Amino acid sequence: MARTLTILQINDLHGYIEPHAEIVRQGAEVEFRTLGGLSRIAALYRRVRSETGGAVLALDNGDTFHGTYVAVQSKGRALAPMMNALALDAMTVHWEFAYGPKGFKELAATLDYPVLAINIFDKVTGELVFAPYRIVERAGLKIGVIGLACPIVDKTMPPAFSEGIRFTLGREELPGWIDRVRQTEHVDLVVVLSHLGFPQDVKLAREVNGIDVLVSGHTHNRMHEPVVENGAIIFQSGCHGSFIGRLDVTVEDGKVSDYRHRLIPVDAELGQDEEMQALVEAAVRPHRALLTEVVGRTRVPLHRYAMLRTAMDDLLLDAIAAAAGVEIAFSNGWRYGAPIPPGPITVNDLWNIIPTNSPVSTVDLTGAEIATMLEENFERTFAADPYEQMGGYVKRCRGLNVYLKAENPRGHRIDRLFAEGAPIEPERLYRCAFVTTQGVPVKFGRNRTNLDMRAVDALRAWLADNVVGDDPPRRSVMAV
Repeated sequence: MARTLTILQINDLHGYIEPHAEIVRQGAEVEFRTLGGLSRIAALYRRVRSETGGAVLALDNGDTFHGTYVAVQSKGRALAPMMNALALDAMTVHWEFAYGPKGFKELAATLDYPVLAINIFDKVTGELVFAPYRIVERAGLKIGVIGLACPIVDKTMPPAFSEGIRFTLGREELPGWIDRVRQTEHVDLVVVLSHLGFPQDVKLAREVNGIDVLVSGHTHNRMHEPVVENGAIIFQSGCHGSFIGRLDVTVEDGKVSDYRHRLIPVDAELGQDEEMQALVEAAVRPHRALLTEVVGRTRVPLHRYAMLRTAMDDLLLDAIAAAAGVEIAFSNGWRYGAPIPPGPITVNDLWNIIPTNSPVSTVDLTGAEIATMLEENFERTFAADPYEQMGGYVKRCRGLNVYLKAENPRGHRIDRLFAEGAPIEPERLYRCAFVTTQGVPVKFGRNRTNLDMRAVDALRAWLADNVVGDDPPRRSVMAV
């Protein structure tokens, strides 16, 4: 007998609980639309559950409880009642570890649904930190949901994120767990809930048999159509809650016989769930006056939807370089941070740019170290093997001109490199500013110093004297 199940996906929410500006591309045109908001998402979920008679599996790929002022100031706790109200069935994790393993375990204990991960282990006991899978019975089907957390937490992120735990890719563990849910639990459908990233998920599905649906996250792919690899239907739905992915699968005799996918924009046409809106407003109200304060202006759109450089990161780099009194600055190639249209910039926007609000730091780097650091970053971004891709976009740079050949092999992607307008000198020391150890990893440089200023204050100070877009950027990473 054929049965139909609807899978609803939210991935990489990054703490965006209210509608916000979002970029939508239509051919050559780029326009800003107001998308997102948990009250709209809750209204959509309620409607879909009503339409399907409750035959819905609701999944969250993680990067949920970190990324905005409200999320970070409450260490994710402010969002827990809202996510519980969505009646999710499971989630997996990544940036949630910004609160440390202990902090996230405490947060997870407040959720009505499990955190799933087959690839996070206690360093002492070797035991799994979270449940590996959950069995859900829905639409007359028995479904095995297996979780894969982001594996880079203990490799590229601050050490406090992974204290006492270790992460694997999950490739070696996954076949055994698929066998377990099929042979022991006798499921009708195997769903892998992953935060590896789309390139990694495609390779994983190609190598591992037995996956029916792979719900993907981490890389913020706004997929209008799923990809089918080795029988696995793979889909991902953007970021910031701007879109929800819906996959309707028909299962017959233990196999998917048909499917239909939709990428649903979270716009005003969805309506609003009043109970969810009350939760959102209660969380934001104490901070509303602070967050709506206008602190600057931009003449150009600010966003992070480009691989090599973006105006949003140019602003951050200018601010930290000015605070440190240097020309060269680095920050991580983050993907999160909702776009800011031309016009006013608010305190809320600043926290969205850098929710960690890290100290502005300085370090002395040799020219050779700068080149090596960039080559390592390019490898993690452009590695031919998706499993070796470990991060967001290219590291953001100020005061450098980097001519990049992304197609070149490891260690040979820099074609030419200039610092402060002159060819870089390998032995020379360059005083540089940065934010977070993702900006300049701890193994590089000497004389590391945290200034008595954090990133948000540096942004406010720069914006008090400057308008974004008046001057050309003082850095560039260019593909040649």
